[in-house]
Amino acid sequence: GSPDAYGRQQNGMGGGLSSLSKVVIVEPSDREDADVDYTFVQIAVDEPLADYGSACGNMASCVGPFAVDEGMIDLEPGQTEALVRIYDTNTRRIYHSRFPVADGKAVEEGDVSIPGVSGTGAPVVLEFLTPGGAATGKLLPTGNAVDDLIVPGLGTIKASLVDAANPVVYVLASDLGKTATELPGDLDGDKELMTCIEAARRAGAVTMGMADKLEGVKRSNPKVAMLGPALQFTSLDGASHETATHDLNVRLVSMGNFHRAITLTGGMCTAVAAQVPGSLVQQIAGPEGRDLRVGTPSGVLTVTADVRSGADGPEALSAGTFRTQRRMMEGAVLYPSNLLEVPS
Repeated sequence: GSPDAYGRQQNGMGGGLSSLSKVVIVEPSDREDADVDYTFVQIAVDEPLADYGSACGNMASCVGPFAVDEGMIDLEPGQTEALVRIYDTNTRRIYHSRFPVADGKAVEEGDVSIPGVSGTGAPVVLEFLTPGGAATGKLLPTGNAVDDLIVPGLGTIKASLVDAANPVVYVLASDLGKTATELPGDLDGDKELMTCIEAARRAGAVTMGMADKLEGVKRSNPKVAMLGPALQFTSLDGASHETATHDLNVRLVSMGNFHRAITLTGGMCTAVAAQVPGSLVQQIAGPEGRDLRVGTPSGVLTVTADVRSGADGPEALSAGTFRTQRRMMEGAVLYPSNLLEVPS
């Protein structure tokens, strides 16, 4: 249903937001260290674009259960938990998915709740191995925990450029006149802010070596996130989250809009960044340990990371969290026949 000038994708399968306009491809893997291969495709809403340049942690949660239910994984009689090793073709990294199974199928019902998702489900525990350098080859592409970023129209601001699971440009909300407690709709409606955010994202991408010039930066990566201290905020469901419930607030932009929660890869990158000495994330959240409580527009998400000191600086050994999933429908997607026409 893209491009859609009305931003709703009614003539297609999308939902009018980047988080609702995605494709996941799963197939058996030829690798010895993986059971299945996972390819993520981000579909733009406002242009005819299928972008393979990023990973998606939220969609990564469905890959293992889908592989089990489709018979790609052999289970033993009576097995109650599955571990699926997954190769992410977008980032060329391995992650593990662990979840309950019963009668040869993934269990969907459970009591785990996820910020921004109605209802509860069975837990899917995700562990991304060696997530550093997923897009650039380095956890800190510039070698610095903090860089002076020259942003057209904004001037010079402090930024932490971190590449773990997906690359993220971290900036201080206060440098943009915000607190990182605002709701996504209010932020999206601030055109001056959105212009500055996109300029910072593109400047960060060039600084990280992801593009030679600002015009060449891809839509999907890097992400850009505003950071703020752990202030009280009201989430999209109207619930109040007091200061003691989280370590910092994050408002992250994906595909040109503020995410209604946070991308899961963005959450894991934030957990890694919190353990990088001197980063903006650590300066705000503090070096408290492996678990990080992130305040998002939909509530508080707990993510974890294991970062050690290596010969060339910090090294991310793993990052993870948990999600829920269920199969909502299956069948055939129909599309106009003229999409198959070959120009003469």
